[in-house]
Amino acid sequence: MKITGLTIIRNAIINDYPIVEAISSILPVVDEMLVSVDPGEDNTLDLIRSINSPKIRIMLSSWDMSLRKDGRVLAAETNKALDEVSADTDWIFYIQADEVVPDSSHAEILKAANKYLPDKKVDGLLFKYLHFYGTYDYIGDSRKWYNCETRIIRNDKSIRSHLDAQGFRREGAKINVAAIDAFVYHYGWVKSPENMKAKQNNVCRYWSDDDAAVAQFQKASAIFDFNEFDSIKKFKGSHPMVMQKRIAEKNWNIELDTTKKKLSAKDKLMYYIEKITGKRLFAFRNHTVIR
Repeated sequence: MKITGLTIIRNAIINDYPIVEAISSILPVVDEMLVSVDPGEDNTLDLIRSINSPKIRIMLSSWDMSLRKDGRVLAAETNKALDEVSADTDWIFYIQADEVVPDSSHAEILKAANKYLPDKKVDGLLFKYLHFYGTYDYIGDSRKWYNCETRIIRNDKSIRSHLDAQGFRREGAKINVAAIDAFVYHYGWVKSPENMKAKQNNVCRYWSDDDAAVAQFQKASAIFDFNEFDSIKKFKGSHPMVMQKRIAEKNWNIELDTTKKKLSAKDKLMYYIEKITGKRLFAFRNHTVIR
């Protein structure tokens, strides 16, 4: 069985993406790591080259910003990278620049990849998600945050990255997946208030082709208000080993009130149903769970 890791990246330093940690977190379970790099406006290419692993294969790319509406450029770049995966690969392990897989999930990932390899009805493996918010101490726990997504897919050229590259589909149809007991930790919302706003100013152009609207957004407050959340809770677990240095270097502090809930009546009902039953009803999905 061969697993190829895959990620895309642009302006990792400017936007303070934990891309080195993201890549490092899956290196133990992949046989090869394909990194598609647009050199952008910083030293992202040198940063990727600094990762000391013979598994890494760098692919140079140039993002087509004419596809920036609704994040389509992210899916386009992911699909370009998917097309470069070698034919002898069985599974493709996709990781985004602000996602990290905890060490504790490695054994389960390899076990599931081996288990479902002969089962051709399974197109991919579905991971659980934790979304960190503000600092490494809080996680979002409302329906605003997707609680699962496919991060391993078969090396099947008919499976493509969908919309803004959150998930995958086959000719627009949902893919069949097996849910596994493995996690992805999403750190995209963990930054100082100043850096969070700066990142939003930089990446908003990936989701809108309205230059006037982008300019208006960028003129807003110079800091991000982390108090504008609907529901969060304290994180009681431990972070991946690859994140320890970054966590130790954190130079800001945010105290958030986890008792505050800013939910509509409908969302509040769905929130408590999920907390009681463990099931998220009527959520948007790119997949169908069959195992």
